[in-house]
Amino acid sequence: MTGLTRRGAWAVAIVAMLTMTVSYIDRTTLAVLAPTVTKALDISEAGYGWLTSAFSLAYLFATPLAGQWIDRIGARRGLVASVLVWSTVAALHAVVPGFGVLLAMRIALGVAEGPSFPGAIQTVQRVLPVGDHPRGFGLMFTGSSIGGMLVPPLASWLYGLGGWRIAFLGTALIGLSWIPLWILITGRPKVSAKLDLPPDVELAPRPSFGALVRHPLMIRALLAIVAVAPVVAFLTAWGAKYLVGEFGVQQADVGQYLWLPPLLLDLGLLGFGDLAARQRRAPGAPPRLLFAIAMILAAGLVVLPLAQTPWQVMLIGGLAMTGGGGIYTLALADVLSRVPRSSVALAAGIVAIGQSVALIIVNPVIGFAVDTYGNYVGVVIALGAWVIPGSLAWLVWHPTAHYTRA
Repeated sequence: MTGLTRRGAWAVAIVAMLTMTVSYIDRTTLAVLAPTVTKALDISEAGYGWLTSAFSLAYLFATPLAGQWIDRIGARRGLVASVLVWSTVAALHAVVPGFGVLLAMRIALGVAEGPSFPGAIQTVQRVLPVGDHPRGFGLMFTGSSIGGMLVPPLASWLYGLGGWRIAFLGTALIGLSWIPLWILITGRPKVSAKLDLPPDVELAPRPSFGALVRHPLMIRALLAIVAVAPVVAFLTAWGAKYLVGEFGVQQADVGQYLWLPPLLLDLGLLGFGDLAARQRRAPGAPPRLLFAIAMILAAGLVVLPLAQTPWQVMLIGGLAMTGGGGIYTLALADVLSRVPRSSVALAAGIVAIGQSVALIIVNPVIGFAVDTYGNYVGVVIALGAWVIPGSLAWLVWHPTAHYTRA
């Protein structure tokens, strides 16, 4: 049996990327509706911070377990079950009566979405040639930002039709429409042969979770991810509140603005990934110049308080997210290119842990700071500055150890 064509492989990767789109629509609908939902349910800014952290905390514990599960059964079957469950949980957000139940729903959603990122990453690793992996990993992150672009206007439109509860129901239905597409494209014999567990992967030794997470290459990657995750997440989780609180934008109008930062995030994810794939470097040499440029862009969030209009906020924040996208793509491609094939999904889950830890800590801190000082000035300056130490550590650290490839 001949293998997949390059075009066919990219078609599978694109549908896998849409898994991330669906997951981000479901997880960020609350962020778009936050001004109205928190007011209707009498939730404070600090309480909202805990809601955002609850998802991240659940995702933190679920993702490595989901990665091990995906490594064993494959993304072809694992992603269908995952999307079905989390779409149901997302729909149940529409009937929450108060903070406690909403908190439980955020935890359940985080657990259910655990397989999304490891499954998408495993798909890229298995169907695309090695030279396309940086582009492919960047593509996976764009699924998140595409969801970030779609959900503000979509949730705002649904809110205008029937209120915030209808908006939760409407956005949850999108995941169900993805399932038939995935079954159709992965049901072809050539695709299933690539995605289902190949014999060489089945028999290959799997490093333990501890061995993967303690490895110098993984530690270096986690430093970069933890450094940049709060910048990338700020406008996603707090953008609607920032526009409403600082500029008086109405809830129904936030969708006019919040599509731009995810678009610029896509530019960083795809652009830096493509440039890294085109560069000629010594084997194992990371693209440090590209990474340094991404770091400078991400740290530019510190000038956000100078913005005078909502569009200036979107542009400054979006450029910071462009740099954040570059850091994500370059750090992830570097570490996953050295991980044994038998443990790619688990390694992706560990990277997701780093992101979740950062967000678990930072979101309540943001909420507390805004409740205390009444503005976001100190918050955005601190977030921009936070990028620099971890990114510099990634740039100057030259781990000599390598994973043994399976």
